[in-house]
Amino acid sequence: MASRQRARLLLVAPHNSYRIAPYIEAANRLDIDFLVASEGKHSLVGAVADGLHIDLSDPQQALERLLEAAAEHPFAGVVGSDDATIEMASRLAAQLNLPHNPPQAAVISRRKDLARATLADAGVPVPKHWLLDLRDLHEKQLASIEFPSVVKPLAMSGSRGVIRVDDQAQLSAAVERVRPMLRDGRGEDEQNMLLVEAYLPGREVALEGMLHRGELSVLALFDKPDPLEGPFFEESYYITPSRFDEATQQSVAEVVVAACHAYGLQEGPVHAELRINDAGPWVLEVASRTIGGQCGRLLRFGTGRSLEELVLSQAMGEPLTLQADRGGAGVLMIPIPEAGLLRRVEGLMAANKVEWIEDIEISVREGYELVPLPEGESYLGFIFARAPSPEQAEAALREAHAHLKIVVAPLMKIGFA
Repeated sequence: MASRQRARLLLVAPHNSYRIAPYIEAANRLDIDFLVASEGKHSLVGAVADGLHIDLSDPQQALERLLEAAAEHPFAGVVGSDDATIEMASRLAAQLNLPHNPPQAAVISRRKDLARATLADAGVPVPKHWLLDLRDLHEKQLASIEFPSVVKPLAMSGSRGVIRVDDQAQLSAAVERVRPMLRDGRGEDEQNMLLVEAYLPGREVALEGMLHRGELSVLALFDKPDPLEGPFFEESYYITPSRFDEATQQSVAEVVVAACHAYGLQEGPVHAELRINDAGPWVLEVASRTIGGQCGRLLRFGTGRSLEELVLSQAMGEPLTLQADRGGAGVLMIPIPEAGLLRRVEGLMAANKVEWIEDIEISVREGYELVPLPEGESYLGFIFARAPSPEQAEAALREAHAHLKIVVAPLMKIGFA
C-alpha cells in the first residue's frame, strides 16, 4: 500500500523578499513540509531556486500553475509573504477552501487609495485625502489640496515616495520627484496616480496582530519614539511594550478592529500603523501581512514561537495560545545617512558591547549602493535590544547607534560626450 503524501504549506513570495528566510527557518523549526512559489528560478536561496516558479505579472496563469501543483500534492495552508503576493495567496486559498482573506480585502489592504475610501465610508478615523491623476494633472486638482499634506504612491512600502509638502510649490516638486518611482507600480492606476492626504500631527505606533475568523489578537504594540514630521518619513526606533496608557492602547486596538472589519479581513497577520493625537488614534495603514524588515524578531512568546511560526501554524489550522514575555524590547532600523557606495561600518564592536544589545545585523554589503528616502526602500541594517524595561531597551539602541560610523563613498557616474 502506497504511503500518503505529507501535507505541505505554500509560501507565495517575491523572489527577493527578506521575509522568505524567516519563514523557511520557522518551517524548519515546526517540521513543516514547505514550498516557496516565486519568480526566483535563478535565486541563490536554495528553497527559492528549488521551489515552484510562477510569473506574478500574469496572475491568472500563476493561479492556474499553483492549482496544478496543489492537485499533484495538496497544500494544507497558503501564506502570502508581502503586499505583492497577498492577493494571489488569498485567491488560491479560496479556490482550495483553505483559511483565507477575501481577495478583494487583500487588494484593499495593499492599495492606499482604496483603503482610505473604504475606511472613510465606514466611519473609521482617517486623514482627509485627495487623489491625483498624473495623466491629466491640472490646476483644479492641485488647488483643492490643503496644507500641510503628505504625498504617497498608491502601493509602495517602507515610506518610499512619501513626502510632506507645506505649500503648492512643494507639492508640485514632490509630484515630479515621485513620478519616476511609479514605473515600479502594478497596473495603470499605480503607475499614474498619487494619494495626497492631510498631515496629522501626533505620535506614531505600530500594532502587530493575528486574525482568526475575524477576531483580532494583539501580539504587540510598538511605540515610535522619534518624531516623524517629514519631509521624509524614515522609520527608525520600534519599542515594545507601548508606554501609552491602557485606555489609549485599547482605543488603538478598537480602531484596528474596525478597519479590519471594513476591509473584510478574516485570517492571518495584521500590521497596522497609526498616529495618536488629541482626537485619538488615526489609521495610516492596516496591511494583511507581517511587520516589515527584521522587526518580527522582537516578538517572542511564552510558547517559544516566533511571529513566522505563529503565522505558519495558524495557516495549517493550528492557532497557538500565547503569553507575552516580560520586560522591554526594541529595534533600530539603521538609517541610510547619504547616497553612495557603502565602504564600511565602523564601531560595531563597541556597539555590540552596549548593555542589553542582543544583535546587530548589517544588511547591505560593502561596495553596494545606498539609496536614502524617498527613492530608497531598504535600511542599512538592524540593531536589536532586550532589556528589563522599554526605556532601557530604547536607551541601549540609542547608545549603540551612536557608536556606529557609516563610511560612504561617492557614486561615480561615467558619462560620454
